[in-house]
Amino acid sequence: MKKQMKSIITVGVAALSAFIPTISSADNNNEHNLLGYSVAWKQTAAEYRALYYQGFNLAKMHLDKALMEYKKGDKPLAIVTDLDDTLVLPLEYWGKLIQNNKDFFEDPLWDEWIPTNGMIPSPGSKDFLEYAKRNNIDIFYVTSRNQGEPTWDLAKQNILAMGFPLKDDSHLTVLTDTSNKETRQNEILKDYNVVVFLGDNLNDFRRKYYIKGDVDGRIAKMEEDKDLFGSKYILFPNPTDGHWLAAIFGESEPEASQKNREVLLKAATKTAWQDK
Repeated sequence: MKKQMKSIITVGVAALSAFIPTISSADNNNEHNLLGYSVAWKQTAAEYRALYYQGFNLAKMHLDKALMEYKKGDKPLAIVTDLDDTLVLPLEYWGKLIQNNKDFFEDPLWDEWIPTNGMIPSPGSKDFLEYAKRNNIDIFYVTSRNQGEPTWDLAKQNILAMGFPLKDDSHLTVLTDTSNKETRQNEILKDYNVVVFLGDNLNDFRRKYYIKGDVDGRIAKMEEDKDLFGSKYILFPNPTDGHWLAAIFGESEPEASQKNREVLLKAATKTAWQDK
């Protein structure tokens, strides 16, 4: 039976591989762009937006609880938040990729687009941040970006263009040479009671989740902290990019290649019904 199942799987993979050239020709035929479903969901789904409202509603509940329990002499309250796909949605960027028949993230286009302030506030983000500000809760933005020398200024420009509160420059950290946010997070934790961390990526919470080339290992690390999700960690949806890709490809921004298209399709069939 095992030998028979192995034969079925081998045939299935071979058939899938034969289909890949059609799918992979994103430059010539956008009909089969591998990003299509994910980007369409971000662009159109009410469920996508509802998950942001849900996340910020939940975060607000935790702020209210922390405010009720706060006593004189306690550390000041704070939140630590990611920026892209957490507070702002780069929908224009992803739409442009599809228009250009691209099926993988492109840094040059991203760097060209960032200065346009073309992102929009995620649903509920602005109200949540304004609520935190009104209640004297410090807001720390910690993000990973690299647009060269103007990177930090561009991030500040995006924040202000969205109408988000920024207490002072020390409340914005932009990491250009690493995606490891834990050092800055630990600095904040020394002086503040961080009520919630906000992000679209497990790496926005702690570095332990940054695992390359091991999907099951990354899932296991998440499972260790399952009680923190919805309490300390507020996670938002992002099906197009993030460090979940590093668990599949070994890097979070894989190049657009035939090999990587095959790797992606293999991941998509990690479990699949083997019909008779």
